[in-house]
Amino acid sequence: MSDIIQLLPDSVANQIAAGEVIQRPASVIKELVENAVDADAHVIHVLVVDAGRTSIQVIDDGKGMSDTDARLAFERHATSKIRKADDLFSLHTMGFRGEALASIAAVAQVELKTCQRGEVLGTHLSISGSRFMGQEPCSCAEGCNIMVENLFFNVPARRKFLKSNSTELNNIIAAFERIVLVYPNISFTLHSNGSELLNLKAGNLRQRIMDVFGKRVNQDLLPVKVDTTMCRISGFVGKPESARKKGALQFFFVNGRYMKHPYFHKAVQNAFERLVPTGEQVPYFIYFEVPPQDIDVNIHPVKTEIKFENEQAIWQILTACVKESVGLFNDVPSISFDEHGHPDIPVFSPTDHPTVPKTSYDPQYNPFKPTSHASSKSVPSQWETLYEGLNQRNEPSDLFVEPSDEASGEDIIAEKSPTHYQYKGRYIMTAVKSGLMIIDQHRAHVRILYEQYLEQQRKKQWTSQKILFTEMVRFSPSERVLMEKIEPVLTDMGFELSDLGQGNYAVNAIPAGLEGVDAVALVKDMVASAVESGTDAREELDKSMALTLARNAAIPYGQVLGNEEMENIVNSLFACSNVNYTPNGKLVLAILKQDEIEQLLR
Repeated sequence: MSDIIQLLPDSVANQIAAGEVIQRPASVIKELVENAVDADAHVIHVLVVDAGRTSIQVIDDGKGMSDTDARLAFERHATSKIRKADDLFSLHTMGFRGEALASIAAVAQVELKTCQRGEVLGTHLSISGSRFMGQEPCSCAEGCNIMVENLFFNVPARRKFLKSNSTELNNIIAAFERIVLVYPNISFTLHSNGSELLNLKAGNLRQRIMDVFGKRVNQDLLPVKVDTTMCRISGFVGKPESARKKGALQFFFVNGRYMKHPYFHKAVQNAFERLVPTGEQVPYFIYFEVPPQDIDVNIHPVKTEIKFENEQAIWQILTACVKESVGLFNDVPSISFDEHGHPDIPVFSPTDHPTVPKTSYDPQYNPFKPTSHASSKSVPSQWETLYEGLNQRNEPSDLFVEPSDEASGEDIIAEKSPTHYQYKGRYIMTAVKSGLMIIDQHRAHVRILYEQYLEQQRKKQWTSQKILFTEMVRFSPSERVLMEKIEPVLTDMGFELSDLGQGNYAVNAIPAGLEGVDAVALVKDMVASAVESGTDAREELDKSMALTLARNAAIPYGQVLGNEEMENIVNSLFACSNVNYTPNGKLVLAILKQDEIEQLLR
């Protein structure tokens, strides 16, 4: 029998490695910018065309490479970062595997121009699909200028599964933000199709956060700092009032490397327990400095998952640190008591002598001495009338007869009581044939408005309502890219936004019927929902927008309703296509059966 095991060619091996390291254009930018940072660059420029499909260019003023190093850099497992396996546990650089450039060159056409500091001539190198095309001396600026064109040109299946340009550009910006937030001492620029998206000057960390996410975020930041023998934690957390349901800015970094860590995320959330509403999250920018030998970053090619040796201890340090920061700056919401009608509490005076209280009593009183007045009658006259009707058998009302399993929503609405009761400003309670129906008033209104908004969107029947005083909202670069896609949807729904440049928009009008709603918070929530949905289909985008609008416009918990209002909600709910669940799957109503009530009261 012939041998069937063969050694794969380097080009095929590189393409396989590229499947893990290079997943999309954002992966290319991450690897190239991290290499520029490791090369001690002070200025880094990133230019993309068609969200990286056509070309990605990274220019830096770092150390540069010699002609030999430039050629070796594109070989697999060729790196200047480590020399032996033990170096993996004392890493001080972003890269270390030596796979990135080889993986990029395996699935793209790459041109590199590099010149070492102090040298006159540099090197020009060309590679296409792992094939070396040529190398020659050239005149270029100090540092590296690397151009990656036609990504996945030789892997058409991978190129076909790339998302739309707006989605891919959003991923590029997200990867770019994770790097620039670690190195505020480096200047960065990001250009897309010739237009500048970000221009970040070197400065301190707080200024870098403001440059990326806007100046308004500055007023919501509380500094966090603690230094222990185990780790050093610094950065910022948001105030309790900055909590949001969606789109909260949350970043963890360890030793200058972005990471995802659900366990530490829970530590921050626990510190804000009972300070923010359930389901909302606060922003944070938290930086860990841990001895390199106490962490392992070599567990995933993307390097965003990191293992800690003392994970539980660091969790406790982080929770205590965040709690101290919130308490230190007196940002726990204070309880304001109503002072109207409060008792007057006297002020203590050492010169005033309190008076002894006097008591009065009857010295002739004897509880054992019989009283002279006659006792009253214990049995009232005409007592027989109190028990009339007991011989009649009380039949139960038809209202509480158990309905058949086939009873529909129309049967329930026809059999409900015309009178409703509101419990604790949250639930509508009404009697139906099978028992007691309990409806969550907010969720019911969300379902009603959601279907109304979808119908209005389908028929294009939205009307706008002008805002008396124009509000201004600012979007982050990733949200700004998405605005190009969702702005027509917002316009169709009745929003009127004016682009003021630099990510600033003026909110001139909102859909009619949303009186009292915070226009800025509503628009930001709509955009955050679109970012979270991450879909390019117009139908799915319409549903996401309608749900967000319904949640903001629905009756809030605690609002007192009259019987007519409750009747309208119940009738409108049972006219919906789904009366049991909200669009995001939460239960709207429940029925307490008559036999269950009787069982409780036995």
